[in-house]
Amino acid sequence: MTKRAPESADDLLNAAGPALGKLRRSSLLDVENPISAKDLSRTLVLNIVLEAEQVDPPEEPREITVGGIATHLGADPSVASRMVSDCITAGYLVRAASQQDGRRTVLHLSEEGRDLMARFRRHQRAAFEAITADWPEGERLAFARLLLKYVDSQDALRPSR
Repeated sequence: MTKRAPESADDLLNAAGPALGKLRRSSLLDVENPISAKDLSRTLVLNIVLEAEQVDPPEEPREITVGGIATHLGADPSVASRMVSDCITAGYLVRAASQQDGRRTVLHLSEEGRDLMARFRRHQRAAFEAITADWPEGERLAFARLLLKYVDSQDALRPSR
């Protein structure tokens, strides 16, 4: 069943927020390379660490701590600590001493964490392709470009960590 699109600009903009909230659920679609609900939750933390490692220039990666995870997720530090501990127990993250301040502990993806994130990226691509399979190619690519632009603009508004 196709829902009727909002008619006014106001209705369309009001519907955009809830639509964005539904996007993450598409990651649970039963498509190629399925991800468990538990690992889907873990990817929230792993993605933050991965993004920090993929900065440009690569010689200046950001160090991510549990506090940084909490800030990025907008979560209480104790919640972030439990999420990080779960990822460590699952073998996806490792703790290490900071290269900038040896008293601080930072987080890095393990090989298993990198493998999960690669599988998750393939899963996200498969979900995107399944959802937009009947869209004209130009619309699929335009939506992908606009989604990336939206995320870049969102990141630009976020206070530096």
